[in-house]
Amino acid sequence: MKDNSTQKSEITIDTTSGAAIYNKSLLTTYDFFVLGLSNTFFWRCPTQLILDFYNQNISAKHLDVGVGTGYFLDNCKFPHSNPIITLVDLNPNSLEYTAQRIHRYNPTTLLADIFQPLPSELTFDSIGLNYLLHCLPGNSILNKAVVFRNLNNSLNNGGVIFGTTILGKGVLHNFFARQLMRTYNAKGIFGNINDTHEDLETILKEYFRTYNIRIIGCVAFFVGWK
Repeated sequence: MKDNSTQKSEITIDTTSGAAIYNKSLLTTYDFFVLGLSNTFFWRCPTQLILDFYNQNISAKHLDVGVGTGYFLDNCKFPHSNPIITLVDLNPNSLEYTAQRIHRYNPTTLLADIFQPLPSELTFDSIGLNYLLHCLPGNSILNKAVVFRNLNNSLNNGGVIFGTTILGKGVLHNFFARQLMRTYNAKGIFGNINDTHEDLETILKEYFRTYNIRIIGCVAFFVGWK
């Protein structure tokens, strides 16, 4: 595992609350509670669909941002047997857990705040943001547009950025989803109470040559091509 960890530069948006929850104990149960229970019963978006989404869009030179436990990187099908993978996260626990899980690929890890630009020498053919945006702070998803600007600078021409995010408005939340959303937003774990499909589309339209969004349950699947 290669480690390009850097000290965080001064930030103007506090992104630490959404990242801090991922301690080593929680990471061992994340796949069961989030990818199993929550995706099935709360967000109504089967995890297999997200894995299929990875398989459709991932490249052999890939950046994953907000890596969680690395479930999708561990289980997806890369187009090459020896992909180049870089992991970016604000939480060292998630970086370590994921890097160990996919150690067979010898990933590079980078401790960084995605509200800040990545090192200019880092470029990729695909960038994944799975369940990241709804964990970022902001009064709406428009306040998170800087993330796409920064990542677009790290995307090669012809490359693709893809991801999923739980929307706060414009989708049907069942009783359990509403309760969980309210709790997570109150604790700062989520910051998506006003996130909408329309605002996500506005961002993608600004930064990418073409794009696509589809909604499954409470989750937006988005793709932008440079």
